[in-house]
Amino acid sequence: MAIQAGDKAPDFELMDNHGATVRLSDYRGRKNVVLLFYPFAFTGVCTGELCEVRDQLPRFSDRDTEVLAVSNDSIHTLRVFGEQERLEYPLLSDFWPHGNVSRAYGVFDEDKGCAVRGTFVIDKEGVVRWTVVNGLPDARDLNEYVKALDAL
Repeated sequence: MAIQAGDKAPDFELMDNHGATVRLSDYRGRKNVVLLFYPFAFTGVCTGELCEVRDQLPRFSDRDTEVLAVSNDSIHTLRVFGEQERLEYPLLSDFWPHGNVSRAYGVFDEDKGCAVRGTFVIDKEGVVRWTVVNGLPDARDLNEYVKALDAL
């Protein structure tokens, strides 16, 4: 079962597409976080969603918010994907141990071996304030994340 609004967001430490370590706790007290889990780089729906975030990034930065996108791809795959799509926010690799962070958030599909489309709006205190989980083929509505941030 996915983490719910009101739950403390599980901390994690993952490598980004440039090999840097990113910890959720690094944002505590400093920024809100929109944590996006997505199945795989280079797939149609995922690419569309992440490019929409790229195109709307000021809507997040204006709200003192960092976007972190997590998939079960390797950092090497994410590096090429990020460069190809000009994604300027961290793409985090939950590759090994495979899906540990996705499982902690309750969004890992054991049968498919990847994360489903889970979104978690986390406030500066590290508490999940809004969440939505969509199936693999179902794109999310970016406007809903922004509404959730405005409610913080």
